[in-house]
This record gives sequence, structure tokens and C-alpha cells, in this order.
Amino acid sequence: MTGDEPVPYWRLSGFYFWYFTALGAFLPYWSLYLASRGYSAAEIGQLMALVAGTKIIAPNIWGWLADRSGADLRLIRWAGFGTVAAFAPILWKPGFWWLFCITLAFSFFWNACLPLFEALTLRYLAGRVERYSRIRVWGSIGFILAVSLYGSALGSGRATLAELPTAVGALLAVEWLASLAIPRRRARSISQEGRFARSFWRKDVVAFFLVVMLLQASHGPYYVFFSIYLENHDLDPERIGLFWVLGVLAEIGFFVFAPRLLRRLSLRGILLTSLLLAAVRWLLTGWAVEHTVLLCLAQLLHGASFGAIHAVGIQLTLRYFPGRHRNKGQALYSSASFGLGGALGSLVSGEAWMVLGPEWVFSGAAAACLLAWLVAWLWVDRRPACGARP
Repeated sequence: MTGDEPVPYWRLSGFYFWYFTALGAFLPYWSLYLASRGYSAAEIGQLMALVAGTKIIAPNIWGWLADRSGADLRLIRWAGFGTVAAFAPILWKPGFWWLFCITLAFSFFWNACLPLFEALTLRYLAGRVERYSRIRVWGSIGFILAVSLYGSALGSGRATLAELPTAVGALLAVEWLASLAIPRRRARSISQEGRFARSFWRKDVVAFFLVVMLLQASHGPYYVFFSIYLENHDLDPERIGLFWVLGVLAEIGFFVFAPRLLRRLSLRGILLTSLLLAAVRWLLTGWAVEHTVLLCLAQLLHGASFGAIHAVGIQLTLRYFPGRHRNKGQALYSSASFGLGGALGSLVSGEAWMVLGPEWVFSGAAAACLLAWLVAWLWVDRRPACGARP
């Protein structure tokens, strides 16, 4: 692919929109749905950890297939279809172990879609990577719409948690249809830069993956228990949804200004600053939940704890794994962060939630961010981004 090939902006943005719309219906409310069915905190943590845990394996298998075959778009479409087919049995409200197996199956397919699509988008943007945020921002907009509309429907009684699986299944189907609208790319020549193992076993690369793993582990109690945490403090579903929306609005704010920031600041500087802000966020979430202003501030820091670090992570991964290793690199980034980190965070928070209490669980999340900051300060990439000041 050449850098002057037209970029199908709206079709790429459309896939991000529907993928994150489905995620916006699933992530904030799925734990509430599971709780409404009588599952314990430990069982909810296990099921949510399974969604994250399949990201350890699935993206690497699909990324390897994509790099070997060059059929990344076809694989995205098959993964989307597999997600819909595997999710469908949830509509019959199976018991825990059947739900465990179904979650394992649909997560295996769903967790393949985004890393493959990230690599596809970056290939379209060859030489114009700074435009990534302007495409990715539509995913955040979709997430906001799903969270706010479904939260409002729950709060007004127009929808119930029992109907959530149907809504998520329908959105997953639309996501798959959106993948069918992506045009096929022209045949590309694949560069042969180095061996994958040589790219991985470098001190700064290993340190980078440790950092994103720790960061996503710190998000575990947030993704699994934040909605339940707010509900226990007498917030209704509509207000819970508004707090999720506030966090994603901050994420959108970063994506809007990301091209300018990435030209002016080093990736390392953005990473270190964002990790410190993430630690502050979790401390505020744990200890200031009854103070609305401070909790709003904590949610606004989502722009740093997720938006900024994800944008940096995508660019560093592209730098570490160029050419024919691009899909495998993005898959490894997803596996280490959202997979291993997300699974560990979900499991540990699920076991510790009732033992230590929310305040100390979120304090542990802050400690994970501070450890990640130390690793990043010692070893992660010290070179400035292209065009950035040292």
C-alpha cells in the first residue's frame, strides 16, 4: 500500500462506531445484568475476566493468520460473524457454566476484530498516522450514545436489564454488517523487516508491554464493578450512565487534540504524565465517590488513563513492529494490555472486592499505575515521536 491511496474515512469510522456502540451497551451494564441474575461478585469477576482473558490468546492467533495470509479484511468479517453466532445462545439465559462456555466462545471471535482492524486502519494511514485519532474518535462517540441511551431507557423504565442481551446481540450484528462495507485494499508488497522474536525481546519493548499490562490491570475494578459501586451508593442507572459518558467525553477530547499533541510532545512524556494522572484517578474513585465534583474529575481523567495511553500505545507498537509484523504487533499489544492486564485486574478485584472493600481495591489500582510509571521511566522508549520536541 502506498501512502497516497485514498482513505475510506467514513467506512473505517463506521466500523469503530458500531464496535464501540456494542461495547458501550455491554461494558457498563453487563455486570449489573449478571448481578440481577443473582451471580456473586466472584462469579461476575470470573465471567468478566474471561472476556478479557481471551484477548491473551485470540488476537495472537488471528494476527498470525492475517500476517501469513494477507487476508486481514476477510478475517475481520469472519470474526464478526462468529461473534454474532456465538453470542446468540445467551438470549436463552443459560446457567453459569453454559454462560461461561458461551462467553469464552463469543469473546474468542469478538476480541479478534479490533486488533485486526487497528492494523488495517494504520495500513490505510501509511505515512499519515496522526490522522488515526480522527477516525478512532467515532468509536468513542458510539460508546457514549450506547451508554447514555440505554442508561436513560433503564432509568425511565422503557428498558430492563433482562433485555440487555438482545440489545447487545443486535449491535454485534450491525458491527458485522459494517465490516462488509469496508473496501478491499489494493495488493501490497510486504516488507521483511527482521524477525518477530528479535523485535519483541528488547528491553524497551518488554518494558512497554509490562506498562500497558499494569495499566489495564488497574482498570479491572473500574470495568467490572464501577456500575455496581455507584448503584450501592444509591445512583440510578441513568446517572451511572452519565458518569461513564463523562469519562468517554474526556477520551474524545484527547482524540480531538491528539494530532497536535503528538507532533509537539514526545510519546514518552505523554505516557509518563498519563500514568501519574491515572493513579490520581483511581484514588479519587475509591475515596471520593460521595463527592460528585471529585468523582467527575476522576472520570475526566479517563482522557489520560485510557485515551492518551492508548494513542501512545498504538504508535509505539507500530514503531516496534513495522511491516509484515504489524498485525502480530497489534495483537500482542491487545493481548498484553486488554487481555492479560484486563483478566488479572478482573480476577483480583473480583476476589478482593468483598474482602478489602472498594476503597482499597481502587488504591491497589493506583499502586499498579505508579509501578507502571516507574517501569516506563526506567526503560520505555526515550526517543521523541516524529516531529516532536525531545
